[in-house]
Amino acid sequence: MVCALAAAVCFGTATVLQAVAAREAGTGGGGEAALLLRALRQWRYLAGLALDGLGFLFQIAALRSIPIYAVSAALASSLAVTAVVAARLLRVCLSGTEWGAVGVVCAGLAMLGLAAGPEGAEGGPDALGYAMLATAVGMLVLALLGGRLSGRMRALVLGLGAGFGFGVVEVSVRLIDDLAPVALLTDPAAYALLIGGGAAFMLLTSALQRGSVTTATAGMVIGETIGPAAVGVIWLGDRTREGLAWLAVLGFAVAVAGALALARFGEAPAAGGKAAEAAGPLG
Repeated sequence: MVCALAAAVCFGTATVLQAVAAREAGTGGGGEAALLLRALRQWRYLAGLALDGLGFLFQIAALRSIPIYAVSAALASSLAVTAVVAARLLRVCLSGTEWGAVGVVCAGLAMLGLAAGPEGAEGGPDALGYAMLATAVGMLVLALLGGRLSGRMRALVLGLGAGFGFGVVEVSVRLIDDLAPVALLTDPAAYALLIGGGAAFMLLTSALQRGSVTTATAGMVIGETIGPAAVGVIWLGDRTREGLAWLAVLGFAVAVAGALALARFGEAPAAGGKAAEAAGPLG
């Protein structure tokens, strides 16, 4: 659980650092490529990328130690980290409701920490790896066709797709048993992890470019928590401590609800202390 929380801190802090760097890099001319090059010269942007990498390592360690439902709820709590760090570094004014949501997330994670048992020992059916690969490919197709979607549901659909992609990554990490190169080349879960992660980033970027940050992030949180948690419980043997299943369910629901209340921080707040609610590429 410590590793899961460390991953959330890394991801949440990285979002703010990258936003600050993108804000400073956005003062020059040129297109998106020029903006990216200027951002890469900012130490905060590079620090954010390093934190993303470190967070992924923490995520892998957590997924190999505790149930998926605990890890996915903890990762959703990175929105609370982003909110708190943004309030400090970007001088964003959090409302009383948002500070309450941060407290709700912390309470939910505390309940999960008390109730979560060890990682499930079951490997799942052989077809599960191929199911994850099929889901990942489906999300990749959605990412490639996402630009053709329109209307209010666009951000929600793409956000859910991104969540499913990140969920595929969570489940695939649990399914990979042998890290030998030859074994990885023949393991569908390894391909699902790579394709699912790539598709998730593409989908989330597309959703935030032309849709509501809040809607897209809410869809992502739902997609990356409920599905993977169900897979872990049903097929991978994830359980709670004896007699504490009710506390785990309550903690999971509370943590996710708190994260959804902070969904506007799915993209770090822009200048002026307000989240970017509409079009504009990701910083």
